[in-house]
Amino acid sequence: MKIDFQETTKDLAVRIDIHSKFGAKNIDAWMLDLINLQPNDVILDVGCGSGKQCFSYYDRLNGKATITGGDVSDDLLDQARAEDKRRNTGMTFVHLDFNKQFPFERNTFDFVSCSFAIYYAEDVPFTINEMYRVTKMGGRLFTTGPMPQNKKLFYDIIREATGKEIPLMPGSSRFSTEFLSTIKSMYSKVDLHLFENPLTFESIEPYMDYTRASMSEDRKLWASFFDNKDDFEKVMEQITEVAQRHLDKDGKLVMTKVVGGILATK
Repeated sequence: MKIDFQETTKDLAVRIDIHSKFGAKNIDAWMLDLINLQPNDVILDVGCGSGKQCFSYYDRLNGKATITGGDVSDDLLDQARAEDKRRNTGMTFVHLDFNKQFPFERNTFDFVSCSFAIYYAEDVPFTINEMYRVTKMGGRLFTTGPMPQNKKLFYDIIREATGKEIPLMPGSSRFSTEFLSTIKSMYSKVDLHLFENPLTFESIEPYMDYTRASMSEDRKLWASFFDNKDDFEKVMEQITEVAQRHLDKDGKLVMTKVVGGILATK
């Protein structure tokens, strides 16, 4: 499945900031408690971006681990390396395209993770097999992605405002089905864990900031909603009107993030 999509760093940063400010729960704490990393683990984070998960692993283990982050974006890798240098953590960040063979030998890592990225893989069995290949026997894989019920209010408001069907989202349409079944076919033990985080907005501005960051013009997933540049602002106005009506009626907007975490043992 070829996915013509590239998320911008700015859009992602906006949404992460809104999650932290308006969410009721901390997904990073949930994840770290769930995966229970062990001192001296050899760790690979696939789709590491600017290194957020890598640094959280380092902090949880007080630096007692060998951590490698891989990503396809050289700009994000540069950010990760700059932070690594600033903190003097000694981690390694490498170019890694999960649609191609990983640049590692088999049975290298105790723990492999991929947070909110895996579902953009073009060939699911290939990508999962590469993660499996580089994981030691008895090692683990952990990956996260949105579930089908994720952000129901968000999509309901867009549908009501535009009269259009929501385009197929690679995450919620693939993670709990195609990816979960493939992982189950390869790993000896697989568990699916759910994380629900309600984001509560009592004013329209941050909600629309989130909407803009999720539907901005360079997000090709939403291309069918916009015929030209002016359409984007028109659609934002329509969504704002509908969202404001919901806010006036209910006194708040509650958008619940529903995330799945797949924890598998080789």
